[in-house]
Amino acid sequence: MPMLIRPEQATDREAIFQLTKRAFAPMPFAAGDEQELVDVLRDAGALSLSLVAERDGQVIGHLALSPATHVSGDGRWFGLGPISVEPAHQRKGLGGALIAEAKAWLHARTAHGVILVGDPNYYARHGFLAAPAHVPENEPAEYFMVLSMIGEIPVGRFSFHPAFYS
Repeated sequence: MPMLIRPEQATDREAIFQLTKRAFAPMPFAAGDEQELVDVLRDAGALSLSLVAERDGQVIGHLALSPATHVSGDGRWFGLGPISVEPAHQRKGLGGALIAEAKAWLHARTAHGVILVGDPNYYARHGFLAAPAHVPENEPAEYFMVLSMIGEIPVGRFSFHPAFYS
């Protein structure tokens, strides 16, 4: 059965929680609370986009986008993450497919760009640039990346949605 990428449904909540927990367990940049973060963002009404990848009726991937801001006050930015892929399905293009869907969604809304904390080797393949000079406070500079859809990355720091810090 082919993979289906679709918007999250209410019945996906527990599957997303468990998937995110498994996917982030071995990651060096993980805080260990990524699964709770998805719930906090959802409960705060801050999931701008929540996609699941499903195969054979099982949720095997998830991507979250939430509002982000730039120090200038520009609110046409989004935070990517968490993005989770079932460990047995990693390195097969599923994360890239989710990112491509998110990019299409962002372009359709004339977003200025997207920020994230993640593996620089992986996200560079999807157009993200290391941006340590723009890192939000209390985030690891070596894992902070930006994908600008407006050309140059604006000078100054970004901020994730406040739910990231609750």
